[in-house]
Amino acid sequence: MHMMPILWIVWAGIATILVALLMYRSTLLSNEEDQIHLDANAEHAQQEQDLMFARARRLNPYVYLTTAITCLMGAGILSYYIWDAIRHLS
Repeated sequence: MHMMPILWIVWAGIATILVALLMYRSTLLSNEEDQIHLDANAEHAQQEQDLMFARARRLNPYVYLTTAITCLMGAGILSYYIWDAIRHLS
């Protein structure tokens, strides 16, 4: 079996994971408030915001890693097709 269909399937799987991570992060941050006016009794709202940002920060390394892998694999697949086209044209 040729290797390119396997690379495409792996790339699509990693890209799907990336999209899922980005969607999850956007749902986490969708309740973010730009400004919170807190009084002494509203400490609970501040704790919720801190927890939301902590979850998003924990997710960032995975987003960066899957983005890098997706881009590198995409560049590798594209360069293979360019190399193959040049090889067949000459």
